Formats: sequence, C-alpha cells, structure tokens
Amino acid sequence: MKMDRVKLADFLRRSRERLRPQEAGLAAGPRRRTPGLRREELAQLAGVSADYVMRLEQARSSQPSVQLLAALARALRLTDDERDHLYLLAGHRPPEGARAGHQVRPGLLYLLDRLGDTPAQLLTDLGDLLAQNALAEALFGCVCRIEEQDRNIVWRWFTDPFVRQAYPAEEHDRHSRLRVADLRAAATRRDYDRPASSLIERLGAASEEFADLWQRHEVAVRRESRLRVIHPAVGPIEFDFEMLQTQAADQRLRLFTPPPGSKSIEALELLRVIGPETAHRSHR
Repeated sequence: MKMDRVKLADFLRRSRERLRPQEAGLAAGPRRRTPGLRREELAQLAGVSADYVMRLEQARSSQPSVQLLAALARALRLTDDERDHLYLLAGHRPPEGARAGHQVRPGLLYLLDRLGDTPAQLLTDLGDLLAQNALAEALFGCVCRIEEQDRNIVWRWFTDPFVRQAYPAEEHDRHSRLRVADLRAAATRRDYDRPASSLIERLGAASEEFADLWQRHEVAVRRESRLRVIHPAVGPIEFDFEMLQTQAADQRLRLFTPPPGSKSIEALELLRVIGPETAHRSHR
C-alpha cells in the first residue's frame, strides 16, 4: 500500500482543527485564533514532537508507524471509520475491527430466519457454529446435543467420523486441507490468542491427520467454492458456497446456493418440505 502524503496531511490538519481543546481534555485558554487544537497540543497528546506533526501536515514526513498512527488517532478522538481512513492514507492496513465472540446480534438471527430457501450458518472465524436456519439444520443436522466447546466445524471434521459421510470420499483430502489452511489464517489474524491456540492444541492432540497438515503451514482464507453434499434423504446436492464477512471481525455468514438450472434446486426444495424435524440426522 502506498502512502498518500498530500491527503494524509489534509486529513490530519482538518481533524486537528475540528477538535476543540475541551474535547481533548485541555483547557481552552485565552488568545486562541481557531477553536481547534494547536500542533503543539496534538504533539503533546500523541507523544511526538511538534516538528514531526508539522512535517506530517506539510506532506514532507517519512511514513509514520502504526504505533504513531494509533497515538494520533487516540489524540484526535477519531471514530473507527476515521481511524481506518488515517491508516489507509498512511499506507498501512487498518487494525482489525471489534470482535463479537459468541454474541449474535438479533439482526443476524432475523436474517437467518428470513433466508428460508437458502441454507445459512453463522460461524466464528475459528469455525465455531453459532446459529443456523431451519434449512441448514435439515441439511447438516442439529448440534443441540453436542457440547458447546465441540460445535466447531474444524473440530468435528477431524474428530467425528459421521461428518465426512456427508461428502464424497474423493474430496475428503481437499476439505481437510481447506479447513486447516483457513484456521491457520484466522489464528494468525488473532495473533494466536487463547481461543485459537487452545483449539489448535486440542486438534493436534486428537487428530494425527490435523497435526500432519498443520506442519505444512498452508494458509488460505475460504471465501467461496463449489461444494457437494450427500444427504441421506434427498441424495447428492451441489452448492455454490459463499462466506460473507459480518459487521464483527470474527464472525462469518455461510450461504449454500444451488447452481442455476441444476437438479440441486429440486433436491433443496424437497429438503425444505421435509424439514429438520423429519430429515435424517447424521450429526454432521
């Protein structure tokens, strides 16, 4: 990413001029020509030299570090959107947004229910299943009898033999590698925090296959692909698999849509009629 010195200078100057001293915890004082902060005041709040702030605002500075940008964002009381804009202008990727953990917003639950013709699931970036609609439950089974700490799609893939029965045997290796590579990407984004490290440790101890794949150090964020599922009641169904980012940095919405004009549309409609109550559950 390239630093845009001119736009960065303009944004910093205007953000400083918009912030009143009282909003930054400073006394307004007399003899102030403009209502905003002085460069010296911003420098003091951010812990940098006034000369460097001047060079930033004159578009002749070196590229600021992410630590300095974070200090400037705090000093200027920037919103998350303004902070991200600051990082991008300085040639850095913005920090990861807020995480929701296992808390699910009511709006997402409402959206899942409204997707009556499309199997949909909400998961964390580590693969913990948080919620799914009725058609996804009819397709993949209910996890209500599974302990919460085991409702993870990577954990179940490598530890529950029933899960793989839903997928063609010749595709098992590909699914294994995709799950491990995606988990690697998520763990790295999290800087291997406690939830990520704990899951990886559990998987390594429970599955030799996972341990071997983890040693390959493959990484790939899974966003979309073609997926085949073998359902015991309606037979094979082919899907276009989409993984969508939600407002939370650590939650994803998975959608399973049949290809246009395919026989999978009829199979999915039959599954919708059967419903999760009568569809055969193989605990996938």
